Amino acid sequence: MKSLGMAVLMAGAAMWLLAAPLSAQTMGQGQVVVTVLPKVEGQPLPSSVTQQDLAVKVDGKNAKVTRWAPFQAPDNRIEVVLLIDGAARESLGRQMNDIAEFVNNLPPNVKAAIAYMENGQAVFTAPLSSDHAQVLKNLHLPGGFADPSPYFCLSELAKHWPGQDPAARREVVMVTDGVDGYERQYDPEDPYVQTAVNDATRARLVVYAIYWMNQGRADQTMYANNAGQNLLAQVTQATGGKSFWQGMGNPISFQPYFEELTRRLRNQYELGFNAPLNGKPEVEEMKLKLHAPGTEIDAPEKVLMVPAGEN
Repeated sequence: MKSLGMAVLMAGAAMWLLAAPLSAQTMGQGQVVVTVLPKVEGQPLPSSVTQQDLAVKVDGKNAKVTRWAPFQAPDNRIEVVLLIDGAARESLGRQMNDIAEFVNNLPPNVKAAIAYMENGQAVFTAPLSSDHAQVLKNLHLPGGFADPSPYFCLSELAKHWPGQDPAARREVVMVTDGVDGYERQYDPEDPYVQTAVNDATRARLVVYAIYWMNQGRADQTMYANNAGQNLLAQVTQATGGKSFWQGMGNPISFQPYFEELTRRLRNQYELGFNAPLNGKPEVEEMKLKLHAPGTEIDAPEKVLMVPAGEN
């Protein structure tokens, strides 16, 4: 019996030794953009939001925070794509000045571009550029083409991001009603939305949305518009952005939304962490809690985890 017990003990020890290197190899790393703002608008942020104030979970497991820092020069590079629904038609005309003012007032560290949703793609008017006046030369009203799904366009944009700077933050502002022409009822498991979320997460996009009811859709209903708003919120929350909307009607002006968006771009942090991984890059569920009085946080609900040591 003693010999049997010793054999079992030795076998267990051998299995532990074999498992130890495997465990080390299955650690993954994630990196996301997080926005931290005061809970009360106009109030300053706490002077010190530290790494110790954070609690991160990935796929329900505790993660170890490895980096927490505000974006500052020279690493404060941003690429912003304004993605406009092709079905907006003439109804968007009164917002053109607000769009132009937003792009024109972006700081020099921001490269911008304008694209239109057409045939399931993001059709660019010009490349990303820090010459904002040049970007605005090709700003125009949409052609009135009702794309079947804005989420196809977001997926294509994520897969073919026009920027070449892997260190730049990637931000998207969708102007659309969010209605999925293939799935007009609200379905939280809408496959096209889920695909767009995964593609955007893999491309490390932060997605914002400005709800605009597209007058070009002849079969639009209040029910469909409500579904569109919910789908947009699903995408923006998953990627750490925000949806801007005003009931079921169109806002008088985009200016307040752009002002808040500008404030958010100025208050973003880089968050890095390690967590267990199944051995290959995966999009995982993520939860972040910030224990800092007087603050609110917008963090992605999804994260691309890659094997530790990979970028």
